[in-house]
Amino acid sequence: MDQRGRPPEVDWPARPDLSLALNRMGTFDWDLDSGRMHLDPTALEVLGLLPEEFAGTPAGLRARILPGEEARLDRRVEQALKDGRSHYGAYFRTRRRDGGTAWTHVQGHILRDPHDRPYRIIGILRDADHDPGEPGAAGERDEGRRRMTGVVERTTAILAHARTVNDVTDVLKDPEALGHLGAVSVMLGIVDGARIHLVAEGQLGSYVPEIEYTRIDAQLPMSEAVRTLQPVFIASREGFQRSYPQLWPYIEPLSVRSGVYLPLIAQGRAVGALGLLYTRDGDFTAEERNVLVALGSGIAQSLQRAILFEQEHDLAEGLQRAMLPRRIPDVPGARIAVRYRAARMGRDIGGDWYDVIPLGEGRVGVMIGDVEGHDTDAAAVMGQLRIVLRAYVLEGHTPGTAMERASAFLRELATERFATCVYAELDLTTGTLLLVRAGHLDPVVRRGDGSCHRIRVAGGLPLGLPPRERSGTGSGYPVATLELHPGDTLLLCTDGLIERPGGDPETGMRELLDATRAGPADVEELADVLCDLVGDAGGGDDMALLLLRRRGTPAPRGGGPLRQRLTPGDPDGPALARHLIRAAVAAWGAEDRADEIELAADELMTNALVHTDGGGHVSMRLTAEGRIRIEVEDSSSALPRPREAGDWAVSGRGLFLVDRLADAWGVEPRGSGKNVWCEFAAPGGTGTGAAAPGTGSDGGAANG
Repeated sequence: MDQRGRPPEVDWPARPDLSLALNRMGTFDWDLDSGRMHLDPTALEVLGLLPEEFAGTPAGLRARILPGEEARLDRRVEQALKDGRSHYGAYFRTRRRDGGTAWTHVQGHILRDPHDRPYRIIGILRDADHDPGEPGAAGERDEGRRRMTGVVERTTAILAHARTVNDVTDVLKDPEALGHLGAVSVMLGIVDGARIHLVAEGQLGSYVPEIEYTRIDAQLPMSEAVRTLQPVFIASREGFQRSYPQLWPYIEPLSVRSGVYLPLIAQGRAVGALGLLYTRDGDFTAEERNVLVALGSGIAQSLQRAILFEQEHDLAEGLQRAMLPRRIPDVPGARIAVRYRAARMGRDIGGDWYDVIPLGEGRVGVMIGDVEGHDTDAAAVMGQLRIVLRAYVLEGHTPGTAMERASAFLRELATERFATCVYAELDLTTGTLLLVRAGHLDPVVRRGDGSCHRIRVAGGLPLGLPPRERSGTGSGYPVATLELHPGDTLLLCTDGLIERPGGDPETGMRELLDATRAGPADVEELADVLCDLVGDAGGGDDMALLLLRRRGTPAPRGGGPLRQRLTPGDPDGPALARHLIRAAVAAWGAEDRADEIELAADELMTNALVHTDGGGHVSMRLTAEGRIRIEVEDSSSALPRPREAGDWAVSGRGLFLVDRLADAWGVEPRGSGKNVWCEFAAPGGTGTGAAAPGTGSDGGAANG
């Protein structure tokens, strides 16, 4: 300044750089190919950047541009490049170093090569805070209004799909959602009696108010909004300090300069409150207030819907859990783990169930099933079906008969529901496992050595469907068998464990097998690992899981016989035994002789049932020499021997068949009865140590 207070004289005419600087107009040069950008000192000053804060790329401008403005500017430049224009211009808002905001104008000239490819932009950045009445700034304000309205519309549309309180809070914490409103922190509180429960706080990363629960009558802005059902607008830091001294110590360290707390009102009462904090100074315009109130109304409806949904879901889930067993009994000789998880994708619950039934004499029954549908009716049907199937098993019915009676019971309920189920009965002494399946997933077995495979069980129709026409009197639910060695684990589950959104169930089954194979041996730990497979990805269906591990030291090959009772007049007995024998033969790798072994066993069983009064037992085991041995015990002391049969005779050929089919056979007296046996060489067996055909027959009375 000279003595008269005037600025020093400048050259006439003024230099362009001085003219630009005096009018707060800076220049930039942007190389589109390399991404480099140069800002002159005035441009840095307009944007509020220190030279050391700018790294020479467009990314360095983000710290000064308000949320949402950067994306809008990028679209403006991209459109100019795409349309082949040589110029573009835009107003945008920047953040001052003191936390306030300012208007800035950018104008760029686009340079293109002879092929019309843009390669460079040279332009001007100008402080536009003093020309808000210009048409361009007014246009930006219009666009700002449209943007805010768009945020409300988009947020409301997203919240329409929110089904839980967590869904609502996830939307509110998303920077791409409410961040476009310029808020730096978003808080959501839910009314819980006379208190407000803070369930979400947003981008700033600080809990405000200071504790998770606050009273509605507290001198806090969120409490005031709930209490008065009116929004609370705070236009300055002094407003926080003066009106809410309890809150001020938590606001003071932050860059917050203003805020708004909106009551979330649904059906005339406050269900919660929304808090938005800003780094800008100044009061909210009438237009901003209207937009924020509209936003609060949309959030309130979504929040109430989510609260009601969770209440209904908790009630339904409680009903379902009440119909499952309250505890799992301790079973000597076995370790059992169960898991149940309700669906999280809706208020609908399912009809998944499990049960464990101690049967005495070292036996235990386990079942798992799934009633069709996802509602409280499915849960109610599940409870009835579980109880009735348990009752049939405890009455002493065979697995196939119990399953068939349960199916008839479900049909008589006239619910138009069907159910799938697997029932397994394990003799913990012998390891014999009986399996019957009604339209359900195949069971899985993990052996003691860690190997894992599905058990392909020939099953019947789902429970509740009309039975198929079939010949004979056998059950419509065939029973399969295998041997569960000490250390082996049986896995039963419902399809909620293997289904993935948009995925193939076979893929889920492979993942289940891999996880089971690699998982821990302890059933409780393994159950947790398998449940983690689904996580939140499969929340569309409920899931039940049951694991049973036979205790003891794994036995060598040849241990663990199969044993089945033969009762006169029981039409299912021989059929069940044949299923057991065929399954065991397959498990021992002798499928090529399955027909011969089954036929020989059938002849021995027929002899016991036809020629004795008390029935007997059929057993099968793999000997230490690697031979498959079948034994049929009965209470008759009459020893069988082959005899000639005429052309028209209906019997007399059984032992001839056994003699031709088996590698060895014989008879052993057993006190008041006898044991008729036959042996077949199995793959890998030595073939030694077997008696010659007929050994043990003393030529007594013929009953072949």
